[in-house]
Amino acid sequence: MGQEIDLLINYPKTKRDVEERGATKTEEDRTIARQFGKDFFDGDRRHGYGGFGYMERFWTPVVPTFQNQYNLTEKSSILDVGAAKGFMLYDFSRLIPNITVAGCDVSDYAIKNAKEEVKPFLKTANAVDLPYEDNSFDLVISINTVHNLEKPELTRALQEIERVSRGNSFITVDAYRNEKEKELMYHWNLTAKTIMHVDEWKAFFNDIGYTGDYYWFIP
Repeated sequence: MGQEIDLLINYPKTKRDVEERGATKTEEDRTIARQFGKDFFDGDRRHGYGGFGYMERFWTPVVPTFQNQYNLTEKSSILDVGAAKGFMLYDFSRLIPNITVAGCDVSDYAIKNAKEEVKPFLKTANAVDLPYEDNSFDLVISINTVHNLEKPELTRALQEIERVSRGNSFITVDAYRNEKEKELMYHWNLTAKTIMHVDEWKAFFNDIGYTGDYYWFIP
């Protein structure tokens, strides 16, 4: 198993009213969000992002952290599983010129509305069956994506990440460390189907043979 490391430490933090969000979200909202269509990305805020557009300030400060951690160069290749509209991949390609980028997302809507500069490198695909050859990428990244699957599918997704990676991968998943964080997580959650204590996640990674790096999303 890899290491617990916060590679999103430089991602801008936003103030969240978690309890208010939990009070206003319904199961119907979650059902709509889990379709990962227009309503999730560019519809009403209660169904997801409420408008998902590129902002330079989000991923630009994060890319150098990944670059340094995994020694990424113009000769490297990266895959983003759950790439949405490709914003992170765009910043990778902008800040590390000539790096090979690829991404996939279950949302056909997101891929069709992706940033034009990286759209040719994106595919509509499910994480449980990645359309790439074995050992294709120097680094595979999946941010807040695989937890949207039930455990059997989640297991398959992590095994797929292992399969297409040449050894380096990094994921973030919804997690909690105590009962208060658990309560807030369930208030916040809109799409995740698997949420566990951090120790449960580590045991799970070990059991299924996930050897990559990881960190937590905790609102």
